[in-house]
Amino acid sequence: MILGYSSLYAADAAERALPDPSSARRLLLDQRPDIPARIEAMVDRATAGAGSPQHADAALLGLCRLGLRHGGFGQDPHDYHNEDHVLELGERRLGQVMDSLGDSGLPAADWLALLLFAACHDLRQRETFDVPGPVGGNEAASIAETFRILAACGFDPVRDRDLYVALELMIAGSTFDARPLPHADSGELATAAGGSLARSLGLWLDGERPEWRADAAARRGERLARLSADLDTANVGEDFLLLAGSALRLCRERERRSGRALDRAASAPSCLGFLTRGQTHYFFELHQFCSREGERVFGPAKAANGPRVRRVSQGLLQRFEDQPPASGQAVLDAFLALCQAETGGSG
Repeated sequence: MILGYSSLYAADAAERALPDPSSARRLLLDQRPDIPARIEAMVDRATAGAGSPQHADAALLGLCRLGLRHGGFGQDPHDYHNEDHVLELGERRLGQVMDSLGDSGLPAADWLALLLFAACHDLRQRETFDVPGPVGGNEAASIAETFRILAACGFDPVRDRDLYVALELMIAGSTFDARPLPHADSGELATAAGGSLARSLGLWLDGERPEWRADAAARRGERLARLSADLDTANVGEDFLLLAGSALRLCRERERRSGRALDRAASAPSCLGFLTRGQTHYFFELHQFCSREGERVFGPAKAANGPRVRRVSQGLLQRFEDQPPASGQAVLDAFLALCQAETGGSG
């Protein structure tokens, strides 16, 4: 479409194992029979009851590919980037946006594009080949696979170009750079570092594809990219224990991918850093809302969560000030206890 990534990343074993919607539905019938009805309910809500089997099929195929490749259906389980993350975005968070804006607050095609973004934006998590520019290799590979998913579900790149372009820009915009933001006087472009690419996607496109502003599909895609990025990072504006749970899952995933066992001392320093300085850096410096809709829906809860994030981070550092943690799991346990104390919860 616009960015030209579709031919750069080939199909892999997960794609060959789940080539079409029927294979995805068979897998879910065996592994997670609750999921098809949940996805179809979101499609029905987005379309005011009219339904769209094609969109439901594409969302289910994307979810299953992620679950087989990196989730509970395969041999490389990730604690965060898995099939439940699809539901987290495409059911809970998208549902909250619909509750706030009203089911007619966006066109049905936009709601459906956001649902497919939830299912497809994290398809690939272990790519070693990056494309030039700020879009990550995982995101570029996910775009290429998403186009193949759309084709397998009966979409056409000419007839359905608006959807292809929207998903291309939404997934590209979900690239998240965890490096510190450039200094205000450094002269670096806003695309250089820091947070979701969606915030500066238009600026980057101005330099790389200046004709994009004359393309109505691209303008829509850029707008939806900002909202979808807010869906992806909306943990900051959810219930505090949900925010804490996402931090714990990301921490476990990082340690697993780094080969550090949580019951060993070697995992303690990285867990402590991630759950203290890492969380405050993400929450207060990296994260910024990209859309008016995202800030409207999730902004008030983010403001309420801010003091809690600071207190938990400080409390966790104080907890291990005199005696270093024995293991990463000790850090995770202490973090959870502090978060529960903040809310009086035990979940």
